[in-house]
Amino acid sequence: MTDTEKPAGDRIAKVIARAGIASRRDSEKLITEGRVTVNGKTIKSPALNVTEDDEIAVDGELLKRDIPPRLWRYHKPEGLLTTHKDPEGRKTVFDSLPAGLPRVISVGRLDMNSEGLMLLTNDGDLARLLEHPSTGWTRRYRARAFGRVTQARLDSLKKGVEVDGVKYGPVEAKIERETASHLWITVAIKEGKNREVRKVLDSVGLKVNRLIRTAYGPFQLGSLGAREVDEVARRVLKDQLPREFRRKL
Repeated sequence: MTDTEKPAGDRIAKVIARAGIASRRDSEKLITEGRVTVNGKTIKSPALNVTEDDEIAVDGELLKRDIPPRLWRYHKPEGLLTTHKDPEGRKTVFDSLPAGLPRVISVGRLDMNSEGLMLLTNDGDLARLLEHPSTGWTRRYRARAFGRVTQARLDSLKKGVEVDGVKYGPVEAKIERETASHLWITVAIKEGKNREVRKVLDSVGLKVNRLIRTAYGPFQLGSLGAREVDEVARRVLKDQLPREFRRKL
């Protein structure tokens, strides 16, 4: 093989992620922990390409390949972590999923104290695509917060804001309802950085004490009850995906 030729197949972490076992980064961790075998041999480095002829197993279970991407809406309640395993033993999103659901990973995250719509998928590459800012999908929230702010001050967030050295893109925030003790605000963002809504509203003097994600791109929370899961119809998913993923459906 010359220097300009690419090795056959795909990186093994990508293949594992595509099968919905874990994200690509977590798949690499599984490999370095010695939990992955290729053709019966344990590997310790993700710097390996595999082809359709290779037999891959994770924790002794053969990897299923060429599984069509699927997507589910899930109503995450407050108090659950978005992780597959917590060292402190706290409850996670994946502990609360109904029986019969295949192994899934989340599209992005919601912090433990947030609630509302999460997207779940069996395809790591699809998760990576949908959570990337380049997709251009808007995440919408309702926030209950203590404090006082003018609509004009919230409108200034449309230019973006820097908080503690972190730059956040344009944020659309509108006062929905105001009471003597708190106010409700609707928020729309595109990046979804860690605790972005809370930090941005804190920068204008608002302390968020409840945060509900109501939409992720074209998908809505709607009337989905807490802990309920609803699969997105294949034709609907196909309409929303780029061409390379449509071919996999």
